[in-house]
Amino acid sequence: MNQILYNKDDYKSNINYNLNSEIVDKEHNKSFFKFQFIASSLLVVFVITGYFLYSYNRNKKENISKMLIDNYSISRLYNNEQPITTYEESGTMFSVIGIIEIPKINISYPILSESNDELLKIAPCRISGPMPNEDGNLCIAGHNYDNYKFFSKISSLENGDEIIIYDLYNNKLSYYVFNNYEVLENNLSPLETSDNNSKQITLITCNNLNSNRIIIEAKP
Repeated sequence: MNQILYNKDDYKSNINYNLNSEIVDKEHNKSFFKFQFIASSLLVVFVITGYFLYSYNRNKKENISKMLIDNYSISRLYNNEQPITTYEESGTMFSVIGIIEIPKINISYPILSESNDELLKIAPCRISGPMPNEDGNLCIAGHNYDNYKFFSKISSLENGDEIIIYDLYNNKLSYYVFNNYEVLENNLSPLETSDNNSKQITLITCNNLNSNRIIIEAKP
């Protein structure tokens, strides 16, 4: 009889122990999932905040680009001389040396005289070659943001598509695409000039899928 009572008590103790263990496990799981939820929420907030800050800064830079075009247009309206206005961005002095328009992809930007990471966030930049609409190979680099801005869509240009360049005297010259290809990022051959007695423009941007450079060549 005592043995039976002992076994019953031992059984009850085991049940209580198991129940307590389950309660502890459940509380532990709740704490873990709570921590995981908070961490995930903070990560989402961090990513969203970072994206909006990035977008804000990018739009701010593009607003500078619009201001430069407006200043250029006003200068040309009231000044028949060559309008050279110098600006400063992140310690770099630069000027607007022309305007590039590409009707097919609906873009219009100033062409900046200098090139660095900060200036490329504002507008396309001359990286080598002559002034706009002069003889030689004018090479212009622009960012690819995988949207509809800057040079993001130049890969869609085909032979015969028009690229319009305005120079410092507001002369307009239409160039027509004759080549669209890619090179490795360290290939500088597109910057070379094959004929110093003819006009050419070369547009350069990144292919974000493979790190190659997209090259568009055009002549009048």
